[in-house]
Amino acid sequence: QVPLVESGGGLVEAGGSLRLSCAASDRTFSRMAWFRQAPGKEREFAAGIYWNTNWDTAYTYYADSVKGRFTISRDNAKNTVYLQMSNLKPEDTAVYYCAATESYGAIYNRQSFGYWGQGTQVTVSS
Repeated sequence: QVPLVESGGGLVEAGGSLRLSCAASDRTFSRMAWFRQAPGKEREFAAGIYWNTNWDTAYTYYADSVKGRFTISRDNAKNTVYLQMSNLKPEDTAVYYCAATESYGAIYNRQSFGYWGQGTQVTVSS
C-alpha cells in the first residue's frame, strides 16, 4: 500500500476557507480525488483530477454541490494534491478522504480507487 497522508482539516465558520493537502509517498498517480463522508451518509465524490502525462495537462472534475467553491490542484514535484475550499457551508461538514488510482474507472466512482488516506475532519459552524 502506498500511504496517502492528508492534512489541513479543522473547524471553520460558514463562509470561511480551508485547504486540504494529500501527499502520496514515492509515487505519482494519474488520477486522484477527494471524497467526503458526513455522519450517517454514504461516502460521496467531491472533486477529482486527472493528469494526462502525454500532454502534461490536468483535467478537473467537481460534484455539483461544490462547483464554484472548491478547487482541486496538484503539485507533481511534491506528489501532492490540494483541495482549496472556499465559501464553506455547514453541509460541507464531513470527513474528507484522499483517494488515488491508476485504473480507468470513472473518477467520481469510489469503486475506481484502490488507495485511500485516513481522512481528515472538516467542521463548518453556522
